[in-house]
Amino acid sequence: MRKTCAAKLRTVLSASIASGRLAEDLNELTEAELEFIAYDWELWARDDQLAPLLIAPGDSPSGRRPSGAALLNGFRATSEGLGGTTGASGRLAERESEAPSKDWRVWMLLGGRGSGKTRAGAEWVRSIARGEDTEPPAAAGSPQGSRRGQTKTPSRSAQMKTQPARIALVGKTLVDVRNVMVEGMSGLLSVHPPNERPLFEPSKRRLTWPNGAIAELFSADEAEGLRGPQFSAAWCDELAKWRGAEKVWDMLQFALRLGETPQAVVTTTPRATALLKKIIADEATVTVKLATADNATNLAPTFLAEMTRRYAGSTIGRQELLGEIVDGADDGLWRRHWIDEARVAGAPEMQRIVVALDPPVTATATSDACGIVVAGLGLDKRAYVLADRTIQGRTPEVWAKAALAAYDDFGADRMVAEVNQGGDLVISVLQQFREHLPVVKVRATRGKWIRAEPVAALYAEGRVVHVGRFTALEDQMCLFGADGSVAGRSPDRADALVWAITDLLLSGGGTPSVRMI
Repeated sequence: MRKTCAAKLRTVLSASIASGRLAEDLNELTEAELEFIAYDWELWARDDQLAPLLIAPGDSPSGRRPSGAALLNGFRATSEGLGGTTGASGRLAERESEAPSKDWRVWMLLGGRGSGKTRAGAEWVRSIARGEDTEPPAAAGSPQGSRRGQTKTPSRSAQMKTQPARIALVGKTLVDVRNVMVEGMSGLLSVHPPNERPLFEPSKRRLTWPNGAIAELFSADEAEGLRGPQFSAAWCDELAKWRGAEKVWDMLQFALRLGETPQAVVTTTPRATALLKKIIADEATVTVKLATADNATNLAPTFLAEMTRRYAGSTIGRQELLGEIVDGADDGLWRRHWIDEARVAGAPEMQRIVVALDPPVTATATSDACGIVVAGLGLDKRAYVLADRTIQGRTPEVWAKAALAAYDDFGADRMVAEVNQGGDLVISVLQQFREHLPVVKVRATRGKWIRAEPVAALYAEGRVVHVGRFTALEDQMCLFGADGSVAGRSPDRADALVWAITDLLLSGGGTPSVRMI
């Protein structure tokens, strides 16, 4: 929620822009005043990037905060001008008629790529480090308000509240913490004006502010590092991709024990993990969703256009652009976080590579696609999915050429072809274009679900890795139903994947026999 002065200043600048006097009005300001405006986060932030004050009774822990207009209209009557009746913090006063509210413990920002969540997290840490009062004033007639005139020795918690903040910065790795949370374009060093900027000591993994506030850097890969230190606040970035996130989160909760109301902000692109859902469901959590398009003014127009063209309406688009938690089928074999947690950018050296082919019965525009998946066995004995070359609605000659192109592109050792639908026709089509092609014929004698179960188990164990992202394939995997279909259609891509991984990891070891055609 904005302070009254920030809300008023936004109104003044908007009016100046509307009247065409912005440049003239800004020229009347001093350099220090211009710097203040440039770094005043509450002036520039969207409403959903500002931390909530309290959780009111009946608030949804996962609801989006109201729009700026709704917030300001609700409280405008309480303040008239910069000298209005606000609390000592300058924030818009709470309505006294409302029921008592309570402090939040976790502010969860579920954001799409480039949605502004990192900037919001950094600015929140900045406000904590500066010691800004983020609590609303006590209502008139309340016990807190009635004791304001009394002289009383401050409690230990009140004394601790006046001490410089101790903050934990936790990311997936120390490199992530430094490159994104500290030194990134929206990181802590960037959001401070020069005279307030903290001293960063990489060797000590520490930031120190001029007022004595300290932030320490932690890697989620080293959960035990959080055993011992204690903090009044924490910023957790990309929690959904932490390994062993549950343990790290638990260790952090034990460390958040300083001050009157220790709090944490979590900024992450969502994934359907049990921990993320658990935190969101907690009554002390306030959750906000930030979409990539919300931050359009700070993004390249071509980026938004391209992302919309490619991913609008897709499962990955809902997750990566809209900040939504996307679950697979309730009874599905695969979990999306299994795939995400094992994903890599590049493939290691391969022992052998196969191209798996799941051909369709017919070749019309509405026919099932021809599943073509390339996978390899690494030296670490894990299977690596290298490519999805699946094609839709093509004749046998076309999909045969596509499969052979994949074979050549990756230097595959052999092809694995399901022959249930076409029998030896599949082999003869391939033979038209390549004699002596190493190929293994596989025939499905069990249902799709039963065939896929052992492969899904390998994913759960982290033994299958995706090299890059295969949106259509991964959507099929996560929506793979108990009836062996995806929305009533054959999971052609997933079928080909199952054959490839089965050949690499579940074929009984050794080098399977090869039939030359």
